[in-house]
Amino acid sequence: MTTLNDEDLQTLQHEVQRLLGRCLLRLQQYERLIKAMLAHHRLSGPIHDLERARAAQIDGTARKTLGILVGDLLGSYVVVDEMNPPEEATTNSPENVNWFTMEMTLGLSGADFVRAENELRELVLLRNNLVHHFIDQHDLGSTDGCRGAQETLVTAYSRIEQHLGQLREWADDMEKTRRALSEVCQSEMFKGLVVNGIAPDGTVDWCASGIVSALREAFGALAVDGWAPVDDAGKWIAERYPEQLPAKYGCHSWRQVVHEVPILELRYFDMDGQRSACYREKESPAKPR
Repeated sequence: MTTLNDEDLQTLQHEVQRLLGRCLLRLQQYERLIKAMLAHHRLSGPIHDLERARAAQIDGTARKTLGILVGDLLGSYVVVDEMNPPEEATTNSPENVNWFTMEMTLGLSGADFVRAENELRELVLLRNNLVHHFIDQHDLGSTDGCRGAQETLVTAYSRIEQHLGQLREWADDMEKTRRALSEVCQSEMFKGLVVNGIAPDGTVDWCASGIVSALREAFGALAVDGWAPVDDAGKWIAERYPEQLPAKYGCHSWRQVVHEVPILELRYFDMDGQRSACYREKESPAKPR
């Protein structure tokens, strides 16, 4: 009889392990999905370097715990309808950089937001109990303890499934919005006007152009004593941003680009016995006191 009881207890313990593993796998699926949502619902960075900004955002979510992820989701993607209306939203971006910001949000009523917040906090507590305290809360050395643990895990799995289903609905809404936005962003008109500063009639808004953003970045990397060689900047940009070339903007050379841009100054210096074109951004006139 002792051997039979031991076998029965072992069977119960194995079932507890199976149910616990099922819950943890579902929680991992939840964490992967919420990380993907947080990594892609917002994008902000220099227009000519958005992919690097996106990669940094994905990396930034990789090591966060579920509790931190939930905190980031609330008020970031899941928001109260009245919170931060578009006309009052502000974007912090560096000066003299063509900056792109996109953000998708899910607006809930105040009551629905509070309910979602409470439910998400409950999920975090559920997860922490399963991962850190489950053995302390259940006597898995007894049949009654194992049966109680099984009931707890069945209930927990049901709650996790509900949360995962809700998150998938939110993710589906985000994906639909992302696809619609992607179609707009992939249009030639959008690329020409927003990314390159080139209007449909061919006129160039130099201050909003991708090539000027690239020249500013090259200046930061190459400038010596306040000036950067034009030819070196052209090579630097060609290696990093090959789509940002003078011909796109109707120019025959990098010197012509610098000459055309009203905020850039072109000057020639003797370097090692050769005449070399250099550039810098024009200084803003001092404001009268």
